[in-house]
Amino acid sequence: MKVDQKGHTVTIKDTQGDFNAFLEKVTQQFKTFEKQNIIIDLSADTDVSEKEVKLFLPLAKQQKKAKKSFVIVVSDLDFNAVSDKLLVVPSLLEAHDIIEMEEIERDLGF
Repeated sequence: MKVDQKGHTVTIKDTQGDFNAFLEKVTQQFKTFEKQNIIIDLSADTDVSEKEVKLFLPLAKQQKKAKKSFVIVVSDLDFNAVSDKLLVVPSLLEAHDIIEMEEIERDLGF
């Protein structure tokens, strides 16, 4: 697991290709990152399924309650099959753009 912090956003990248171990590590260390926007970068893992992505839903809900963003980057996935409660995008650039838009919305009181 690689953690990269840039400003108010933390990017967590799976470096081992073991999805279940990665999910467990992120869940265990979630308190460390909960005050920041989080990007989960699964773009290197080509075998990620919709079911696996949905396992991040509890963490995404916690972030939304804390008024922070939670975005998952997956390069090869049917984005229509994923729950509307999860933000899933195909690239890191889009993830950063979404976080910027959500920050602006929160600043404006939406």
